[in-house]
Amino acid sequence: MSTTKKDIRKLSQAEIEDYFKEIGEKSFRAKQVYEWLWKKNAHQFDDMTNISKALREQLGESFQIQPVEVDLLQKSNDGTIKNAVKLHDGNVVESVLIPTDSRTTACVSSQVGCSLDCTFCATAQLKRMRNLTAAEIVDQVVIIDEESKRYFNRPLSNIVFMGMGEPLLNYNEVISAIKKITLPEGLGMAPRRITVSTSGIPKMIEKLADEDLRVNLAVSLHSAREEVRNVIMPFSVKFPLTDLMDSLQYWYQQTGLRITFEYIVWGGVNDKKEDIDALVKFCRKIPSKVNIIEYNSIDDGIYKQASEEAVNNYIKALESNNIVVNVRRSRGKDIDAACGQLANKTGND
Repeated sequence: MSTTKKDIRKLSQAEIEDYFKEIGEKSFRAKQVYEWLWKKNAHQFDDMTNISKALREQLGESFQIQPVEVDLLQKSNDGTIKNAVKLHDGNVVESVLIPTDSRTTACVSSQVGCSLDCTFCATAQLKRMRNLTAAEIVDQVVIIDEESKRYFNRPLSNIVFMGMGEPLLNYNEVISAIKKITLPEGLGMAPRRITVSTSGIPKMIEKLADEDLRVNLAVSLHSAREEVRNVIMPFSVKFPLTDLMDSLQYWYQQTGLRITFEYIVWGGVNDKKEDIDALVKFCRKIPSKVNIIEYNSIDDGIYKQASEEAVNNYIKALESNNIVVNVRRSRGKDIDAACGQLANKTGND
């Protein structure tokens, strides 16, 4: 049965305060409710125990809370956990808990599907159905924090917006979610532990730089040669590398935070000397580091992992130019939880 009740988590604290004024209640109740929603993650009005039963009932008559739920949890042999997260409308997204010896990282989704067309990514083959709300993003974080405590005896330490979707194409909700995660009246997590990963939309990178959120920025680059990148990531035709570099230099000027370039090396695609030279030249224009990511097949046979020699050639060239480089071995491949593999294979159609 459809309902016309508004989701209370779409309201700001000021808007909740206005509601209480309208019904003749003291405005400080808004702060209490807001903390229940975002600090204590209450999913039912009855959980709000410092509010009278009558007022809780009135809230329930006026508003609804639409939490997400884990539809399916899968555990990898390496400890990685993938959640198929069911939204209130039946759509499903995926989020991943990635454990290491020293940290647990939440990889969260920002859209149902994706509107970009990166040819190497399983998520890009899904139609973008809709953007997630800030609450649906925060719920993924809360769930993974609970799983981290349950399975690894420690709280969540890092968050990456690297799940399904392009976060900068759901800008307002992602920014709202980051504020809910970092502010004291929310989850109170340090902004430096959050990384927003984008495929590279210059105008939105500059907008993010002006927010003064102090989060980290990662860019899926994969080639610093225009003609190669446009084949790997066709949407990038609209966003030339010169424009991308201008936006990244603006980012550094505004934030003082170096950029991470996410980079997959494929055999026969971007494993030649000219590819390496182009990346070195690109990196030297901006304080940055490079994460070389292991490629994870998405069963289409178009791409294949580059040789160890090609990867080593990249490492040598970057290090000899004093550019920090890390090789990231993918985790969760056996449950399709690794980078580029999130495709709702186990979710609802």
